[in-house]
Amino acid sequence: MKYVSWNVNGLRACIKKGFLDFFHGMEADLFAVQEIKLQEGQVDLDLEGYEQYWNYAEKKGYSGTAVFTKREPVSVSYNDVGNARQRTEGRLMTLEFADCFFVNVYTPNSQRDLARLDERLSWEEEFHAYLKALDRQKPVIVCGDMNVAHQEIDLKNSKTNKKNSGFTPEERGYMSQLLDGFLVDTYRFLYRDREGAYTWWSYMKTVRERNIGWRIDYFLVSERLKEHVSEAAIHSEVLGSDHCPVSVELDWRKKR
Repeated sequence: MKYVSWNVNGLRACIKKGFLDFFHGMEADLFAVQEIKLQEGQVDLDLEGYEQYWNYAEKKGYSGTAVFTKREPVSVSYNDVGNARQRTEGRLMTLEFADCFFVNVYTPNSQRDLARLDERLSWEEEFHAYLKALDRQKPVIVCGDMNVAHQEIDLKNSKTNKKNSGFTPEERGYMSQLLDGFLVDTYRFLYRDREGAYTWWSYMKTVRERNIGWRIDYFLVSERLKEHVSEAAIHSEVLGSDHCPVSVELDWRKKR
């Protein structure tokens, strides 16, 4: 099965820049998006063969997530993590299937001046506990913009960003906890030492052309699913957002 995730940074704008061409070309079994920045009724997507699940932020033009899936889930839950404000921002969706949980997340940013670092770390605590509770029931697939570059290899300028949002020791430490025998970073599982593999670039002039980026968009899977991972990709050639899509393919025919 093929899974795709993309922070579209405004779905309506992304549609005008080729979103649907990429969507149909990928022929994914499940396609997750983050930062849709719209409310119900503001877009009408004709995606034949896909069930659509939307999680809108209450604040207009802000945040939000969605999932388009060929398989109908057993159940769908929304915003199970976060403080009162975060739960209105459409940051989390969980789709339960017979064989796994699929979690689509848009992790809160600690902000440029780290004004919300404590709030971000509180989210991480709750999010980790939530994922572990799911994993005790069945395997978990997690995707989305997690707003952290885990290792120095995951951003261009690691030395100058060590105290900046998305690369603080605290944020990186929480990602390490997730990957410590619990979840697997599917891209690094297959491509441990590949450099220049980024998923987000600033809109500053020529930054993307020079590939001065960060890898902050992920597919993570439960440790017991890692042998099912047959491919993981970063589609850096795809424009339309300041993020690019990422994908993973799982071969469910292998015995667990």
